[in-house]
Amino acid sequence: MAAFVHGYDGFDPETEGLREALTSTGNGYLCTRGAAEWEDANGVHYPGTYVHGLYNGETTILGGRPVRNEDLVNLPNWTVQQLRIEGEDAIRFADIELLDYRHEVDVRTATMTRDLRFRDRAGRTTRLRSRRFVSMYDPHTAGVEWELVPENWSGRVEVVTAIDGRVRNAGVARYRQLEGRHLNPASARLFAPDVIALKVQTRQSDLYISMATRTRVWRNGDELEVERVSYQTEDYIQQRLAFAVEREIPTRVAKHMSFFTSRDPAVSDTLTRAARAAAACPGFAIEHELHAAAWEELWKVCDIEVSGDEEVQALLRLHVSHVLQVGSRHTIDLDAGLPARGLNGEAYRGHVFWDEVFAFPFFDLRLPHVTRGLLTYRYRRLEAARAAAAAEGLRGAMFPWQSGSEGSEETQRVHLNPMSGRWDPDLSHNQRHVNAAIFFSIAEHLQRTHDADFLEEYGAEMLLEIARFWASLAHWNPDRERYEIHGVMGPDEFHEKYPGAAAGGLRNNAYTNVMVAWLMEVAGRTLALLPPGRAEALRHQLDIDDAELETWEAMSRRMFVPFHDDGIISQFEGYENLEELDWDDYRKRYGNIQRLDRILRAEGKDLNRYKASKQADVVMLFYLFRWDVLESIFTRLGYDYRPDTAARNIAYYDQRTSHGSTLSLVTHAGVLSMIDPESSWERFLVALRSDVEDVQNGTTQEGIHMGVMCGTLDLMQRAYAGAHVRDRVLRFDPRLPRRLERISFPMVVRRSPVTVVLDHTSLTVSTHPESTKPVLRVALGDDLRMLGPGDTTVFTLTASP
Repeated sequence: MAAFVHGYDGFDPETEGLREALTSTGNGYLCTRGAAEWEDANGVHYPGTYVHGLYNGETTILGGRPVRNEDLVNLPNWTVQQLRIEGEDAIRFADIELLDYRHEVDVRTATMTRDLRFRDRAGRTTRLRSRRFVSMYDPHTAGVEWELVPENWSGRVEVVTAIDGRVRNAGVARYRQLEGRHLNPASARLFAPDVIALKVQTRQSDLYISMATRTRVWRNGDELEVERVSYQTEDYIQQRLAFAVEREIPTRVAKHMSFFTSRDPAVSDTLTRAARAAAACPGFAIEHELHAAAWEELWKVCDIEVSGDEEVQALLRLHVSHVLQVGSRHTIDLDAGLPARGLNGEAYRGHVFWDEVFAFPFFDLRLPHVTRGLLTYRYRRLEAARAAAAAEGLRGAMFPWQSGSEGSEETQRVHLNPMSGRWDPDLSHNQRHVNAAIFFSIAEHLQRTHDADFLEEYGAEMLLEIARFWASLAHWNPDRERYEIHGVMGPDEFHEKYPGAAAGGLRNNAYTNVMVAWLMEVAGRTLALLPPGRAEALRHQLDIDDAELETWEAMSRRMFVPFHDDGIISQFEGYENLEELDWDDYRKRYGNIQRLDRILRAEGKDLNRYKASKQADVVMLFYLFRWDVLESIFTRLGYDYRPDTAARNIAYYDQRTSHGSTLSLVTHAGVLSMIDPESSWERFLVALRSDVEDVQNGTTQEGIHMGVMCGTLDLMQRAYAGAHVRDRVLRFDPRLPRRLERISFPMVVRRSPVTVVLDHTSLTVSTHPESTKPVLRVALGDDLRMLGPGDTTVFTLTASP
């Protein structure tokens, strides 16, 4: 049981925001933070509800400069439910004495529970249990149920249940100077004696959002007749339910919520649709039973079981639960990307970055249609990417570093440094490597799933247009006889330009150039993977001639990669000329130096002067590619790749990285699993705990980190179990950490359900007896075996890692 429950004993105002994020409830479409129903947004609590893809743009005047930002919108608060005893003020944490308190989420069903026992100012002692879920069965449904038990009193209570549309985006302190109003009122209506509904409209994107709730009171299995009084304004509606309660007799108050937007299919008027759904709700117990059954189905294909460390098991399941709250079967048909901070906070404004690189390995081998849906989000913005490239005088498709509703660049041009209080220029839109990440994600999705339909309908066109973009961005250097790329940033993010330079961007970021060399070779083979008719049509549509394909081939062999210090890959050209930083001094003075950029800027120093990285950059190459593949890329380019190339580069950059992004911990844990298992495990544990321990000092309350949560799951399957799909073979190269006794997990490999069990002596792979795939090829090293439906094979491991 403990491995499925994440919870907190005792109320702590200082960490309530973190708890609200980690106890959120979602279903891959809609997500609600775990804030208490009776508390308003203030410095302690922050109710928030978010939906995939629902953005709104607003402009703020800062120092006379208009600054536009597009945000994932905080939607009306449907959870509002307040308790009044004998006509007194509503119960709040600040006004009661808590005698017992427990706040937890059951990750098996993403069901949040609060148990509190309190004494009010009149000396009355009361027990209150609140349970809440957002349905995984019906994506438009959520519910909250109270069980109220007076311990030493009987009397009259009132429960105020409401939908509050007066909300703002104010969940991130450093954004609060920016415009946070995104909703205009549209309509509030009482549809039935027990059904209230509210409609709002986004101020710029003109989207309609409607919520309807039905609240009923039960005792001893019977619904009570209660006195109801309604009140509404244009952006708020409530009902006050009055009834008597008796000492030690439980009374249940159940609230159902239905939710629809104008983006949903088969909806005419969102308000009427929501109200009808709310009126037809079967009740909390039945709805929760259906919800739990839907979660059980997901766990059958998504669970990761480990033996030997209970904490690791519990946190892995917490991560699985949160990942599925952002990406589930309900996500597939949405026009939604993968927001870097999930759906339970407002950090990064709900934008889509490159975190899919860390997430898709988990989804591809469990819920591949979720990956397909998230990649289709990119395809629907292909025209915007073409327009962005054309605006820069380039060809092909240039996807943005930060993407929102339309696929235009949403990266802000200024960023508030909370240490200095200044708004600093933000040049991170130059992270063009996001285009290589999208290409990589598509190519790997095809490797893992062999989704020929996706390649033909969407994937090939994106691959070719991304390759064309890179070809137009690169230029030939006749002195080096190499192709070069200038004016970009790498994944590091600390280095935006050269010291003292007016313009942003760097020359020949090694990660970018190697990725481009690889993708050019893959793009050149893409047309041959298509049916002849589709290949011919696509060449004609995109006007791809033989000369262009020859350029791609040349770039795959002649991209420039900078080196220094005898085999160390330079992060970018000129990196070797930067100053070394006194890391020990900064750790001594500041302790946590993960956000070294803010520290140095607050000191008035230029971070671009130093050999200091926020996160893995060059090391990302050793994380994304298997090392034999990376060796072949370097060999194709004509560069030496020695047996110690990986180890030397990883060690070099590890000493010069602040790991200011938790993604960096995932990356280093992955690469170190092959050369330093103990250090890999240490990094893995920090990454695994990073959100629950809020290692970045307050950021998790602004939204979970999707990349690190997905990344820790991928480390289990790809780094420690060594599972990967290549050339239609499920291959293993296991490196089970000595701290674990066993790992087991299900997978779906090319539509064939598989169960993997790994311990220190053997690897067992089993296929489902009802698998529709006649033969699955599985390999450990050179030992290749064929499995039919219902087969099991056991590989003996010769030595423990």
